[in-house]
Amino acid sequence: MTELEQIEQVLDEKVRPHLRSHGGEIASLSFEDGRYRFRFLGQCSGCPSAYLTTEQVVAEALQEALPQVKEVILVQGVSPSLLDQARAILESGSPQK
Repeated sequence: MTELEQIEQVLDEKVRPHLRSHGGEIASLSFEDGRYRFRFLGQCSGCPSAYLTTEQVVAEALQEALPQVKEVILVQGVSPSLLDQARAILESGSPQK
């Protein structure tokens, strides 16, 4: 099992249930040199508590289960699903005068 597969297993068991209860999700981006990079999706994307969730939920679960995870990095930005939602809203609305 690769390190990223191990990370995904921990996320499935300990992190995703918590995020899904808030309408969110997590997407793994990479794991290199002890640094795990990820993005929040859904309701967790852009949430004001994202950094707190990163420290208290994601980092704690991963570093407890996998000592090779030295740093957990939240990559901010607009998720593709949020962009799709915004486009749909803009396309369905009438032009403003």
